[in-house]
Amino acid sequence: MLFGFDFSLLAITSLAVFLVGLSKGGLGGVAILGVPLMALFISPVQAAAILLPILVVMDMVGLLTWRGEWDRKTLLMMIPPAVLGVGIGWATASHVSEAAVRLIVGVLAGLFVLRTIPWPGAKEKAARGHKPVLAWVLGTIAGYTSFVAHAGGPPFQIYALPLKMDPRRYTATSVLFFTIVNAVKLGPYFALGQFDTTNLTLSALMFPLAIVSTWLGAWVVKRMKPAVFYPMIHAFIGLVALKLIWDGVMGLAA
Repeated sequence: MLFGFDFSLLAITSLAVFLVGLSKGGLGGVAILGVPLMALFISPVQAAAILLPILVVMDMVGLLTWRGEWDRKTLLMMIPPAVLGVGIGWATASHVSEAAVRLIVGVLAGLFVLRTIPWPGAKEKAARGHKPVLAWVLGTIAGYTSFVAHAGGPPFQIYALPLKMDPRRYTATSVLFFTIVNAVKLGPYFALGQFDTTNLTLSALMFPLAIVSTWLGAWVVKRMKPAVFYPMIHAFIGLVALKLIWDGVMGLAA
């Protein structure tokens, strides 16, 4: 025990925060590991509550790192539906079981991995223009999944990546999008009673790591090719996804 927390929980939380911080700094895709990793030890709802204040700290670091480089049109099209998605998540929070949340997050993680596989015969696609209806659909899903499990990355990426923005502009846009979404989530999480002393204490213990890992992610994305890093992380996501899907299905069947 350390600070009243089990060593295994501290270790897995530290790993989750480190990986999410790398993603917040610019190594997109890794953030989806946060809640799934912690959900192997604690409930997904508690994991999400612990991570939210940490995400807000990371957002501040990310904004300073990528300030002024975001794409205004993408943000204007996706933030309103994302706020709607957060509202839907808040309204349905008490009706969604932990098993269902595990299954949702597991499926999202699995779909994310499938989307990143370089399938044989796949051709490079040209940049796609903005599609308002698609922006509302995926923006709403991003807000909802971000609320229930901080897993809004894949829906956002499915919309934004085909736009083929400059990597720096894409990263900055993603950072500001989730900064706003996470700020909107603070009120509902407080109203649901998720910010108790235990959760906030563990969050505070992770703040230094959150700052360092976010800065490190930005440093890496500006200097290193992710040819080795991404396949390793995607394989890790796939394993966690399978575990959570199994747990979710078994929990719903019980």
